[in-house]
Amino acid sequence: MSQSTHNPVVQQQRVVIPNKHGEKLVGLLHETGSSEMVILCHGFRSRKERNTMVNLAAAFENEGISAFRFDFAGNGESEGTFEYGNYWREADDLRAVIEHFNGANRVTSAIVGHSKGGSVVLLYASKYNDIHIVVNVSGRYDLKGGIEERLGKDFMQRIKEDGFIDVENKSGTIIYHVTYEGLMDRLNTNMHEACLQIDKNCRVLTVHGSADEVIPVSDALEFAKIISNHRLQIIEGADHRYTSHQAELASIISSFIKKALEEDREKSSQ
Repeated sequence: MSQSTHNPVVQQQRVVIPNKHGEKLVGLLHETGSSEMVILCHGFRSRKERNTMVNLAAAFENEGISAFRFDFAGNGESEGTFEYGNYWREADDLRAVIEHFNGANRVTSAIVGHSKGGSVVLLYASKYNDIHIVVNVSGRYDLKGGIEERLGKDFMQRIKEDGFIDVENKSGTIIYHVTYEGLMDRLNTNMHEACLQIDKNCRVLTVHGSADEVIPVSDALEFAKIISNHRLQIIEGADHRYTSHQAELASIISSFIKKALEEDREKSSQ
């Protein structure tokens, strides 16, 4: 049976990349042999094996586009300690990944992030201006939002008194530790100012679920107001994890990136 572009031979390769702090970032390359590559970034306390990351990589495979999904430092298989905040630090992890592939003569065509990863890819675009296709899936615009739900109403008073907050699950087990520095790192990360720095030639797609229970859909509307070259897609009824909307999410993102890549090819051939 002959191979077509929609049925490529895909090899999955484990790749280990040091970040600028010397921590090893672990990822999985879905190699189709394409000249283009998409890098996928997971969310808060997540990992490259989450459904959204796996399904997006599969969608790109089906289009014959290579994809790389990896764990940020302190998450999944990667080295380092998990820290609350770390938005700019994760943007620098993404930088290390892109530079690694640049060194291997692989061009990163697009970056896609879910939840916290959505905010991170926008921060990356604002700082480095070298990727011109960016997809923000359910990223948070207002980083002051969502803290009280996780840390409790009196979080600022408690963290000033104790220097940290231990976050527990419903059974009382500590699942992560928030330091004062980590909290302030998040509170001092200004998405509005960063998004104003994104180059007007950078095409940005924001996708958000209308039934997102973690990050309000209003955050997506704020991104639409301030990013100059921006498309907004609301998926009706989708929750934060796109539990019942994975196929629709993958279709929207792969179509957007495919179209942008075709436009780039047409420009370069003129």
